[in-house]
Amino acid sequence: MQIVLILSLVAAAIGSGLVAGIFFAFSTFIMTAFSRIPAEQGIAAMNSINVTIVRSPFMALFVPTAILCFVIAVLALMNWRGGASALMLAGAALYLFASFLSTIVFNVPMNDALDKVSGGTEAAALWSTYLRDWTWWNHVRTVASLLASVAFVRALMIV
Repeated sequence: MQIVLILSLVAAAIGSGLVAGIFFAFSTFIMTAFSRIPAEQGIAAMNSINVTIVRSPFMALFVPTAILCFVIAVLALMNWRGGASALMLAGAALYLFASFLSTIVFNVPMNDALDKVSGGTEAAALWSTYLRDWTWWNHVRTVASLLASVAFVRALMIV
């Protein structure tokens, strides 16, 4: 059982770290670049990304990392190891709630609304709000995924 725990923590640390890096790119330069182009072009680019990402290897990283986090939380609770288990639970909660679920609850509905906008002043207004709100939630996902990775690495050091 110890090897399963260690492999799960390693995989979750890598997975959440990679996800944090992807989100970091969006937070630090992709969304800023999109804000500098006309709304119609930014919307088209973001809609293209949103279609592409669900068919990309990102999903083979994002979803399995969430599953691993759930497994890690269960392992932590089934065999409490003090500080290591607390770190395992913290990392799992950060990724599951502030990264994975916030994506489903906040970012995806904004993406869906962006996909439905037709153009003109409505599109420009939505784009302005979208850039601000989507990026804010993306910052949350970035920090949560990074902190989850750190928690998993720290748990590995003491497990």
